[in-house]
Amino acid sequence: MNVLILGSGGREHALSWKIASSPLCDQLFIAPGNPGTASLGINLPISVLDSPAIRQACLDHQIDLVLVGPEDPLVHGITDYLESADELGDLIVIGPSKHGAQLEGSKAFAKSFMMRHGIPTARYREFNAENFEEGVKYLSDHPLPIVLKADGLAAGKGVVIATDHETAQRTFTEMIREAKFGTAGAKVVVEQFLQGIEMSVFVLTDGTDYLILPEAKDYKRIGEGDTGLNTGGMGAVSPVPFATPALMKAIEEQVIKPTIGGLQQESIKYRGFVFIGLMIDGVQPYVIEYNCRMGDPETEVVMPRLKSDLLSLLLAAGNGTLNDCTVSLDPRSATTVVAVSGGYPEAYEKGFPITGTESIGSDALLFHMGTVDQNGVLKTQGGRVLAVTTYGHTIAEAVQQAQTELGKIQFEGKYHRRDIGFEFPDA
Repeated sequence: MNVLILGSGGREHALSWKIASSPLCDQLFIAPGNPGTASLGINLPISVLDSPAIRQACLDHQIDLVLVGPEDPLVHGITDYLESADELGDLIVIGPSKHGAQLEGSKAFAKSFMMRHGIPTARYREFNAENFEEGVKYLSDHPLPIVLKADGLAAGKGVVIATDHETAQRTFTEMIREAKFGTAGAKVVVEQFLQGIEMSVFVLTDGTDYLILPEAKDYKRIGEGDTGLNTGGMGAVSPVPFATPALMKAIEEQVIKPTIGGLQQESIKYRGFVFIGLMIDGVQPYVIEYNCRMGDPETEVVMPRLKSDLLSLLLAAGNGTLNDCTVSLDPRSATTVVAVSGGYPEAYEKGFPITGTESIGSDALLFHMGTVDQNGVLKTQGGRVLAVTTYGHTIAEAVQQAQTELGKIQFEGKYHRRDIGFEFPDA
């Protein structure tokens, strides 16, 4: 069968790597892809938001299944658009409807959904321009720290944890009255701050049944010891040592089942991945956020640990037979470490040549995140440039190997954290 993956980052490279290995895959296309995906399939110069061009590509290349990588096209309704095209026949689209994608596209929608279905999450209030003054007063009386979230998509930068009331008030004003995040911040969700440790759980669902994929923990802060500004993710580990069978059972019963059940009850069409960001307080899971797709860089450790044929699972999700499937996992630990451009996540330069990628060991995986091929020369093109994933019998062993492999790659201004998995020195 012919498969089209939408996206151009490390997540899409990891998904391409996994699907290309499936005996069910005849031809693989990636739109727009990157220099890494070009070695696995055929890159198509199409924007993920160009729905007519995507539809035409499906016709031209006789695509049987589309896997949507990033959130933007899902929130803009790419699934509904493709599924409404009669000429595409029985095309399977892996990604929720526009309605379902609101779990990520609107923080307020997600919080309201959780409240309706009894899913544990932080207490919250919503504010906009109309009740701005009420929000100001609410913030002045709110215990510290205070979590403020832009309601819409803000490229991972729409969440601020304010440790003083002055910062909270300033952030609130910047979001609503100064449009710091554009229309994404027209509505702001103010949340209770939760204590604990974060982890991510990934579910593949056909809207009725579901499979739980390997869990992961990512590292968002730019600095070692989880300090500094938030980024798109500096690395990830899987499995998560504190994700005991008892905790995973609690997550399934308290979060996953009511989430999938809630989608059914509300007749929300949802076929694809549900990424559940959790805060674990002791043995109690709380949902921080939903994403309507796989995470990045978490996909770069989840896919390497998935021994099952991903394409066969996606097909099962498409034809409603997911209940007949099981997930087989690699028992080893996997770690990914991200190399970023100097200055990231703030202003950074790009266009620097990258060397050493050909030296990566055969037992390591190199995923492109922000690179470009210019006349045969690989160059930096984004803030997050490359990720190296390695295996180990322990997280510490995998991290050490990833650091060794990443040391072979060089570009001007290269930076990466050397403490990914630092909480788990013996795991």
